[in-house]
Amino acid sequence: MKLLVIGSGGREHAVSKKLLQSNRVTAVYCAPGNPGMHGDGIKTVAIAETDVAELITFSKREQITWAFVGPEVPLLEGVVDALEKAGIPTFGPRKQAALIEGSKDFAKQLMSKYGIPTAASQTFTDFEKAKNYLLEQGAPIVVKADGLAAGKGVVVATTVEEAIAAAQAMLCDKQFGNSGAQIVVEAFLEGEEFSLMAFVDGAKVYPMVIAQDHKRALAGDKGLNTGGMGAYAPVHHIPAAVVETAIETILEPTALALVSEGRSFTGVLYAGLILTSDGPKVIEFNARFGDPETQVVLDRLSSDFAAVITDLLAHRTPTLVWQTEGVTLGVVLASKGYPEAYEKGAQLVGLEKLADHTQVFHAGVAQNEAKQLIANGGRVSLFSVRAKTMADAQQSIYAELAKLDTSDYVYRNDIGHRALKAPSSPFRTEEIGKE
Repeated sequence: MKLLVIGSGGREHAVSKKLLQSNRVTAVYCAPGNPGMHGDGIKTVAIAETDVAELITFSKREQITWAFVGPEVPLLEGVVDALEKAGIPTFGPRKQAALIEGSKDFAKQLMSKYGIPTAASQTFTDFEKAKNYLLEQGAPIVVKADGLAAGKGVVVATTVEEAIAAAQAMLCDKQFGNSGAQIVVEAFLEGEEFSLMAFVDGAKVYPMVIAQDHKRALAGDKGLNTGGMGAYAPVHHIPAAVVETAIETILEPTALALVSEGRSFTGVLYAGLILTSDGPKVIEFNARFGDPETQVVLDRLSSDFAAVITDLLAHRTPTLVWQTEGVTLGVVLASKGYPEAYEKGAQLVGLEKLADHTQVFHAGVAQNEAKQLIANGGRVSLFSVRAKTMADAQQSIYAELAKLDTSDYVYRNDIGHRALKAPSSPFRTEEIGKE
């Protein structure tokens, strides 16, 4: 099989690398990809992820077996629809189904209609009405841009003033352009967050192992929301019964709801969940693999990933075998200043010093004239290791990061901290022993 992965980030690097492990696959092309992928045998193609005409021409010329769309923008622009229409089998939801990520208001209405547990919310386009509602509700409260905002359109406000400022920035100051022309204000939920992704084929749902992302920019879960500063999988301190409940009350009903609404979903459905005292509830839906969760979750998949996608495209039940022992931990290296203004161009120095057991997934990188990798985005690369315990994983990954020159970069030094602190965590004794 010759496969095409559409996208350019760490998620697409991880997807492409995993597909290449299959003995059925002779080549994986990534459009547009990034130069950091070349070391893993991935062929990059200089075609923009939304350039439908060029993607179709390339796929036909190279006799691509099937395509995989990674990011949310091409999904919402209907790239899957266009490729399928051209006779190219494509894994990912069509435009109508991808709206579950493209509009938080649509997702909220869907959940309300079909009884899927989530926080109470109201949607606004008028700032004064939003302001009055916020004054009524009080804080803490959550303000979200309705559309896509690269993971940055969510403000968890601890004061009413902060919430009003967020609403004003989105509705009046157009902080996120059209994505923030409508906002969703929802009740703050307390509990442990986790990411549950599943392969979906219409009403059929095939769950993956759960992961935990770290959205805040700074250690201790402080600072601004980002696209994610690191992740680990599985999350041993979230009980299996809770995951089963989430599958039965959230994922399966959502897949059925989309079928009922004439928006049948094929692809990866991502549920950002929170375990509250009333059980798991939805924080957000994405219509694709999460980033950085993909980089650690796919590491847990023992099955042939290319065979899984092939089966799903043929509406067959895929074989899914997951590693459940130990943990995979990934830490994001970001440009200094991210998620606000940051500088590009800093060289990635020391990659050759990394141990063989360290996986590197590049995202916001480019090459300079000397063909060296340099920062070309906010989140630059993710580094991951696999270990028996969280304490071992943390020790290993931070020892690896210390080998790099990170003077122009930032990263969180506490990824995985919740696993160590959780009362029911099997890693808890490791932390106590260490102390």
